[in-house]
Amino acid sequence: MLEASRQWRREGLTIGLVPTMGALHAGHLSLTAEARRENAIVVVSVFVNPIQFGPGEDFERYPRDPARDAEQLRLIGIDAVYRPAVDVMYPPGSSTRVHVAGVSEPLEGAARPGHFDGVATVVTKLFAAVEPDRAYFGQKDAQQAAVVKRLVRDLDLPVEIRVGPTVREADGLALSSRNAYLSPEERQAAASLSSALRSAADAFAAGERSPQQLRKTIWTRLEAEPLARVEYAEVVDPETFRSPGLLAVVAVRIGATRLIDNHDLSKEFPG
Repeated sequence: MLEASRQWRREGLTIGLVPTMGALHAGHLSLTAEARRENAIVVVSVFVNPIQFGPGEDFERYPRDPARDAEQLRLIGIDAVYRPAVDVMYPPGSSTRVHVAGVSEPLEGAARPGHFDGVATVVTKLFAAVEPDRAYFGQKDAQQAAVVKRLVRDLDLPVEIRVGPTVREADGLALSSRNAYLSPEERQAAASLSSALRSAADAFAAGERSPQQLRKTIWTRLEAEPLARVEYAEVVDPETFRSPGLLAVVAVRIGATRLIDNHDLSKEFPG
């Protein structure tokens, strides 16, 4: 991959990278479309990163559909797909991990110890292999995007980080590869995440400014859904992921499936 990237650079071509774990959906494709608008070359990486999954998480059953992914990428005209093997990314004896202190520690960092070290490590390796001018991440994974921004800033990496808006179903559910786990009943219950965020945005638009009240609004809506088990629901700063702030963030288990979502309360909820 690096040899191809360096050839593109010699030709004066800009490179956009869209990192994915496969099981592609419209959210991923919206990022590739933005990358195409802004770069001469678009590279999509497909790699289910084992070191960002903790013990008991869903690494083995994480959705994988390489044939469908390949067809989707062929149809939209991607210049290159980077599919490294696990033993290429992490050779035997590999022990180096990248830790981004601060922003990686609350919420998702506390709920999934080691997760963001895995994210920061694989992103660093992808940047080294592809040498992109720009890299594209989705707003649904807002804390991940904040971690990557801090990583790039702190290490002076020559990559612009672009964050694309969350793509949602008609009922507001954020697109996620893990949505495939949901039964029909669970899929209906999963709409409670976006409904809770919408309720908080409506309260903010009506003049509510108390972080405690906004947080309560979110919790109340989520707890009204019998299938929902709330892990956290907070209103945080989008750079530090600590309170206070205006970014509402939630993590909820619907059945066995863990879903996350977020919304900037100062903006109208879409749809």
